[in-house]
Amino acid sequence: MSSEGNEEQVSAILILEILGRPPEHLKKTLEELIAGMGKEKGVEVKGKKINEPVELKEKKEFYTTFAEIEVEVKSISHLAMLMFKYMPAHIEIISPENLKLSNNSIGELFNEVIRRLHGYDEIARIIQAERKILEQKLRALMEEKEKAGKSTKPSNTKESKK
Repeated sequence: MSSEGNEEQVSAILILEILGRPPEHLKKTLEELIAGMGKEKGVEVKGKKINEPVELKEKKEFYTTFAEIEVEVKSISHLAMLMFKYMPAHIEIISPENLKLSNNSIGELFNEVIRRLHGYDEIARIIQAERKILEQKLRALMEEKEKAGKSTKPSNTKESKK
């Protein structure tokens, strides 16, 4: 997404949540994600706070944690790029109070949303088709196994009673 000259810098706080194990891995992964964010064009990480992992009550041996990252980006388009790439659980825009966007910038943002939705829709359709194929193959295997099981059972004829 390109940056329009009339867009202002934006300060925001992003919350990244992560789930997994072991707990040390979660903190390391968040550190790597934040470092990656800081390397993005038009993005400056101003601060970060990574919380200690906590074990899930409903799923033992799995942990969750989150990080609060304060960023300053060159434009709202750069913030949108972070949103798509890092998928934070929450975004809070700190400043400016009011955003001024050109219709071109809004169009670019909407087109990016649409492009991604089409990509997700395509993936969902592929998964549905593959699932259908796997179900058909499984049914065929089950029928084959059932037929094979019937042919190997001793028949209940006079010869088998001898």
